[in-house]
Amino acid sequence: MDYKKSGVDIEAGYKSVELMKEHVKATMRPEVLGGLGGFSGAFSLEKIKNMENPTLVSGTDGCGTKVKLAFLMDKHDTIGIDCVAMCVNDIACAGGEPLFFLDYIACGKNYPEKIATIVKGVAEGCIQSGAALIGGETAEHPGLMPEDEYDLAGFAVGVVDQKDLITGKDLKDGDVLIGIASSGVHSNGFSLVRKVFEMTKESLDTYYDELGTTLGEALIAPTRIYVKALKSIKEAGVTVKACSHITGGGFYENIPRMLPEGIHAVVKKDSYEVPAIFKLLQKTGNIAEEMMYNTYNMGLGMIVAVDPADKDKTMEAIKAAGDTPYVVGYTEAGEKGVTLC
Repeated sequence: MDYKKSGVDIEAGYKSVELMKEHVKATMRPEVLGGLGGFSGAFSLEKIKNMENPTLVSGTDGCGTKVKLAFLMDKHDTIGIDCVAMCVNDIACAGGEPLFFLDYIACGKNYPEKIATIVKGVAEGCIQSGAALIGGETAEHPGLMPEDEYDLAGFAVGVVDQKDLITGKDLKDGDVLIGIASSGVHSNGFSLVRKVFEMTKESLDTYYDELGTTLGEALIAPTRIYVKALKSIKEAGVTVKACSHITGGGFYENIPRMLPEGIHAVVKKDSYEVPAIFKLLQKTGNIAEEMMYNTYNMGLGMIVAVDPADKDKTMEAIKAAGDTPYVVGYTEAGEKGVTLC
């Protein structure tokens, strides 16, 4: 008896590392010390010495049951983008710049080419967000997970000068809410998605005119990364007073998280066009509108609050970063919470 016969193939692990090296290399920043394969990742903090009060911000998350879709479609090159996005968007939401990222892949059996493809997506997410992929772990779990399945999670660290932290403390009556378009369902609510739509190859390969693509391609579209958009706003000289990453819990859970006591948010549902995938999901599943807004991003992956005088500059900065902004509402004095109207 040996380790391989028990279900863990060490040689496959070595091959996975070799195959992923080129993808990891593309994410490197000057601050990264050492190479892939060490026991820990090293990152120099030399460049942050110019900050008055450098503050580390971190985020950790996974892709939830969206990985099931990747299994069914046998498409593994974008799920890593989702994993990175869920972590770095939270860092950007606090005003931070992502510095580095680490991933963790648990699988039933290590198929080196598949693992390398997953990491290729992770690397792409890191490139989009400017974070270095400085480490990770692939763990085989024979007997615990089916051989053809895996789970993916990640952890990111960023930095912000304490004076630039986005906290919501300065929000006031009459500030403007600007939403930034999402790329689709992102990485939340897939347990409900999988109940509404039949999860078969035939169903996922079905083309819908209103989607302009197949159901599967619309659902697996990777989560939008908003690091560049938030950075562009800052570089335009605009102070983001508050920011909300619209993830699990949708509008009703996430928007109040950016509000101080005594400030209420008002979002106008007709201020932008809700993407077709959400309309199809709601219609097919006979889902109440309130539940949709309490589960999904409904087309807005990030919402920022700015002073009315900064509205136009903010819109232009978001567009300059390649994203699509909408003026979606405002803040007012009142009980902490959100009203959709």
